[in-house]
Amino acid sequence: MLTLSCSANAQMASLNKAKYLATLKVVSAHKMGDKDMLSDFDKLRESERFKKDLEKMVNKLDNSKPNEATNRKIMRILEQAGKEIYNELR
Repeated sequence: MLTLSCSANAQMASLNKAKYLATLKVVSAHKMGDKDMLSDFDKLRESERFKKDLEKMVNKLDNSKPNEATNRKIMRILEQAGKEIYNELR
């Protein structure tokens, strides 16, 4: 009985993590269409310097090593942001 409870709790935590990340992704995509920010996003899309910097940052993340310290920290930040947005808009 205890094993089923632990398994259910782990599954729920995993679903919440996915829910918060999905919320963050959808809200981010929506806000990128904000008229006040659109010209700034266009400038960033055209900036080769920004693209290179962003690529270097993303290359520091490795989904095949999710337990690596940097990956864990980034996931905590993303989950927390997604949770805050989810709870705010709910």
